[in-house]
Amino acid sequence: MRDGNQGRPADDHCTVTSRCPAARRTTAAVLMGAVLFAAGTGTAAAHVHVDAPGAVAGTGPVTLEFSAASEAGAGITAMRTRLPAGIAPAGVSLASGPSGWTLTPTAQGFEVGGPALPSGEDAEYAVTVAGLPAGVTELAFPTVQVYADGTEDAWIEQEVPGGPEPELPAPVLTVAPGVPAPQTPAPASPTVVAEPTAPTASAPAVAAAADEGTGSGRLLAVAAVAGLAAVAGGLWYRRSGAGR
Repeated sequence: MRDGNQGRPADDHCTVTSRCPAARRTTAAVLMGAVLFAAGTGTAAAHVHVDAPGAVAGTGPVTLEFSAASEAGAGITAMRTRLPAGIAPAGVSLASGPSGWTLTPTAQGFEVGGPALPSGEDAEYAVTVAGLPAGVTELAFPTVQVYADGTEDAWIEQEVPGGPEPELPAPVLTVAPGVPAPQTPAPASPTVVAEPTAPTASAPAVAAAADEGTGSGRLLAVAAVAGLAAVAGGLWYRRSGAGR
């Protein structure tokens, strides 16, 4: 009786085992395809990016370029962004964007939106800010991505040093350092200048002046009495001589 395996190519026997080279190549290809497929369709791939080539902290106006990948079945209709500290909503204007899209300031930032983009089309737009805050080189712009079917992707998580990588990271803008933030000096206390005052005589000086005045008065009184006595003596002498 002939063996059932006789006449069969050697590679046919290893198709059901993991030791077959062809099987290993096929398995590797399938695994690689699965990885690439997962990487291409995962939610984390739909990052929102912001860039400003040549931007320097503390300068302006500066144009910020945003790009949001579309990973939903519906088209993108709006992008809501919260501004970092130091940038006011009133100082933001739309520089460019999809046809029909406009910018609306919000309490904490701005919203750019309009007619829904075609399904799968990324949202690319740019806004101009009046100025960047001084002394800050990394600025986070948490953004919510809105689709025509009402679904949203909240790209608002900020990276924490030493913590895990966020699944929905907020777009971060890195700029060159500029002039340090100005330090506000503490107000100096007013200098009080004393008004010049007339010199005040001391008590001994006043007493001496009083004694001097009193002494002068006594001398005048004695001189007057002496004068009167002399006059009276002269008159008496004359009368006495006349009587002789």
